[in-house]
Amino acid sequence: MPFLRFDLIEGRSEAEVKMILDVTHEVLLQTLKIPKRDRYQVVHEHRPSQVVLEDTGLGFARSDRAVVLQLTSRPRSREMKEAFYRMLVDRLESRCGIPPSDVVVNFVTNADEDWSFGAGRAQFLTGELQ
Repeated sequence: MPFLRFDLIEGRSEAEVKMILDVTHEVLLQTLKIPKRDRYQVVHEHRPSQVVLEDTGLGFARSDRAVVLQLTSRPRSREMKEAFYRMLVDRLESRCGIPPSDVVVNFVTNADEDWSFGAGRAQFLTGELQ
């Protein structure tokens, strides 16, 4: 049920983008324990001049390989989120060559009534989904 929005600097191949999406989904399966077919991912690509990613004073050097991920989901525990952050940067680095300093993640929490997966119904409220 998480909805993922990826903001990337343009220039990656379709295979590279697919790998980022696949790796992220694998990490979600392991850390947030979502169903396998619970996959809602949207990619937005931007010209380099349209992305400003400073370091909030933490000393990170960012590159054009940066990934900004906004994840909208039901509430998750702190432990689940921290496991997601750690595993995501490890996998993106090992499988996609993206340095951990280039990964920015933001969780947005919402409730069951905030979701409709089609047919004009709120499936979590109607009992079609749990």
